[in-house]
Amino acid sequence: MHHYEGGFFANPANWVLIAFLLFFILFGRKLWAAITAMLDDRTATVKAELEEAAKLRREAEAMLREAEAKRAEALADAKALVDGARTEAARVTAAATAEAEAAAKRRTQMAEDRIAAAEKAAVDEVRHLAAEIATTAARQIIADGLTPEVGAKLIDTAISQLPNALAVRRAA
Repeated sequence: MHHYEGGFFANPANWVLIAFLLFFILFGRKLWAAITAMLDDRTATVKAELEEAAKLRREAEAMLREAEAKRAEALADAKALVDGARTEAARVTAAATAEAEAAAKRRTQMAEDRIAAAEKAAVDEVRHLAAEIATTAARQIIADGLTPEVGAKLIDTAISQLPNALAVRRAA
């Protein structure tokens, strides 16, 4: 085997190295600019997506706070409605109880008035019957043995007692 040594330019590996270096020197800037532009574009896209995600998160948090506020407000409204309903129920119950008590008192008073009227009517009827019996008895006694002098004396006595009897009757 023969070993050939002809210098730096005679070795094909060195030519590949030179071609490779020339390629990168000539096209490296364009290639580097294209790669960095791609990376910058990707960075900008990722940054925009992150900003959009942050914006969406802020909006979602705001919506959550708003929903929680509405929920709290709805709970407060519901509690107020329940409290109002309880108060109204208590008021209606008290009014119904008062009305029932008043109706019972009216009925009791009406019954007492009827009883008093019935008692008065019974007393008046007893008085009337007693007066009739006394009148009948007086007629009988007068017819049986009243003399004109005694009759005149009785009439005078009755007339003198008439104002007192009328005053007692008006007072009753």
